[in-house]
Amino acid sequence: MIRICPSILNANFDDLPNEIARVATTADLIHLDVMDNIFVPNFTFDFDASAEIIESSKLPIDVHLMVEKADIAGPRYATTKAFSVTIHYEATENVAKTLTAIKETGTRAGLAIKPGTSLEVLKPYLNLIDMILVMTVEPGFGGQSFMREMMPKVELARNWLRSNSFTDIWLQVDGGISTETIALASAAGADTFVAGSAIYKSNEPAQMVTKLRQLAQDAFLS
Repeated sequence: MIRICPSILNANFDDLPNEIARVATTADLIHLDVMDNIFVPNFTFDFDASAEIIESSKLPIDVHLMVEKADIAGPRYATTKAFSVTIHYEATENVAKTLTAIKETGTRAGLAIKPGTSLEVLKPYLNLIDMILVMTVEPGFGGQSFMREMMPKVELARNWLRSNSFTDIWLQVDGGISTETIALASAAGADTFVAGSAIYKSNEPAQMVTKLRQLAQDAFLS
């Protein structure tokens, strides 16, 4: 199954309910990038603003925490109505404890790595996560170029999941996903795609979601 998750990082923050509604008929989840201007050099939403977006969204919210002290932030965001909460390995001191705390709320737990972090660090936590997130740009800003050199990580992650029969773990890529790059990521084994600029800079965001989905389906593990 292919999942397309529009990132509102590139949407109009002053009109988010309408921006979400524009893709509600075709997208699977809304990707909410939470940045604190500490872990990454940008700020987007604090907890209260995030909780309001999560509460009012017509689509389930996939929270991506790009913040320091993820051991505290992860479980806190899991107390909202978020569908999933993803923490960064690099920002978490006790990964197993934090993932467990997120999952205990009934929220899906994701674990993300920056481009410079080896995929190997995730291997001990495969039995605790619902989603692996391989960043295909440096986290912090939208509109960056897709890093093709991350595809071996995606391929390795897919091999891990397949060989260990982790059929319920999603494999997400985030950064630079467009009509030109989504097939590369899908062919490598990704099944869940975050796209911001490609969708919200399109004249027809809902149709772009459909187009991206078809491109990914056609290329998946081809």
